[in-house]
Amino acid sequence: MTAVERVEVPLSRNRNYTLLWLGQACAEIGFSASMIAFPLLVLALTGSAAASGLVLAADAVAQLVVGLPAGALVDRWDRRRVMLVCEAANVVALGSLVAVIVAGAATVPHMVAVAVVLGVCRALFEPAEDASLPSLVPDSQLATAISLNAARSSIGQMAGNALGGALFAVGRWVPFLLDLVTHFISFVALAFIRMPKRAPRTEDSHLGREIIEGMRWVLAHREVRVTAVCALALNFFFSAYYLVVIVLAERGGVSAAEIGIMAAMLGVGGIVGSLIAPFLHRVLSPYVSIVGVFWVLTALAPLATLTDQGLVLGALFAGMALLAPTANTTITTHQLLLTPDELRGRLSGVMSVVVGGAAALGPALGGVLVEAVSPDTAVLVAAAGMAVVTLLVTINPTLRRYPGKSEREEATP
Repeated sequence: MTAVERVEVPLSRNRNYTLLWLGQACAEIGFSASMIAFPLLVLALTGSAAASGLVLAADAVAQLVVGLPAGALVDRWDRRRVMLVCEAANVVALGSLVAVIVAGAATVPHMVAVAVVLGVCRALFEPAEDASLPSLVPDSQLATAISLNAARSSIGQMAGNALGGALFAVGRWVPFLLDLVTHFISFVALAFIRMPKRAPRTEDSHLGREIIEGMRWVLAHREVRVTAVCALALNFFFSAYYLVVIVLAERGGVSAAEIGIMAAMLGVGGIVGSLIAPFLHRVLSPYVSIVGVFWVLTALAPLATLTDQGLVLGALFAGMALLAPTANTTITTHQLLLTPDELRGRLSGVMSVVVGGAAALGPALGGVLVEAVSPDTAVLVAAAGMAVVTLLVTINPTLRRYPGKSEREEATP
C-alpha cells in the first residue's frame, strides 16, 4: 500500500496535486494566448496566411511526431524531472521570441523553431503528468482529479484565447511574455512537488522496442483499443463539423466577435461538464457515460442547419461539450488504473497521437466539404458521420461490458 493510499485527504488539501493543478492552470492560459497570437504575429510581419498556418502546423506536427517516443521516454525517465525540463525549455524558447520581437528582428523560421520546441515539450509533459497522477492522488479520487484537470484545460483555453488577442493589441510581444511567465510559475510549482520514487530500471532496452511494447499493450486490451478508435472517429468528425459551422456562421453574417463568443461557449460547456463529471461518473454506468456523449452530438449536430444566429450556435456547442468530460473521466480513470505504472506514459502517448491526429485531419475534411458543397450540406455530412459512429458505438459489445469500479475491484488481487 502506498503512502497516498494510507493517508487520504481531500484534493483541496492535497499539496502536490494542488501545486500541479495551479501551475498547469497558469501554463494553459499562457499557451492558449500564444496560439492565438502566433498567427496574428506572422500576419502582421509577412501578410501571409500560409506562413501563419505553417507556424501553427509546426506545433501540431511536432506533438504528433514526438508523441510515441515521448511516451516511452516518460516511462524510462524521472517524470517530475521531465516536466521541469519541459517548462524550463518553454521559458527559454519564449524568452528568445520575446527578445527578437522587441528588437524588431523576428523571422518566420525562428517562430517555427519556437513552435516546434513548444510542441515537443507538450508531447513530453502531457504523458508525464498523466502517468504521475495515480501516484499523487488515491484511486478513489482519481476520477475527480481527472475531471478537474479537464476543467482546468477548458478554463485555460477560454481565458488564454481572450487574453491573447487583447494583449497582442497592447504589444506584439506581450502575449508571449505572458506565456513565458506562466510557464515559469509552473516550473516553480513543480519544484515544490514531491512524488514517490519509482523503482529504477535495470534492463537496457531499445527505444523502438519500448514504443512497440506500449502499442502492443494498447492493442491487447480490447476496451482500450475500442475507446481509442471511438476517440479517433469522434474527434475526426467533430473537428470537421466545428470548422463547417464556423464557416456557416461567417457566411450567414455573424460577426467575428460573435463567432468568438460561439467558441467560448464550447469552453463553457466543457467547464460545466467537468464540474458535474464526478457526480455523473458515480451514478451512470460506464456504457451510458460513454455512449451518452455520442448520442448528444448526434441529436444536436443537425440543428445547426436550422439557424444562423451566433448565440444559438454557441448554445449548441455548449450542449455538445457537456457530457464529453464524463466520458473522458470514465475512460481515463479505467485506463490509468488498468495500466501498470511502467507503461502509463506510453498509454498516454498513444492516446495523444490518436486524438491529435484526428483533430488535425478533421479540419481538412471540413475544408473540403465547405468547398465542395453548401455549408448546410457540409453540416449534414459531418453530422451523418457522427451518427454512423454513434450507432456502431451503441451496439459494440465491448462498450456494453465496459468495466466499472466494482469490476476493477474484483479483478484486483
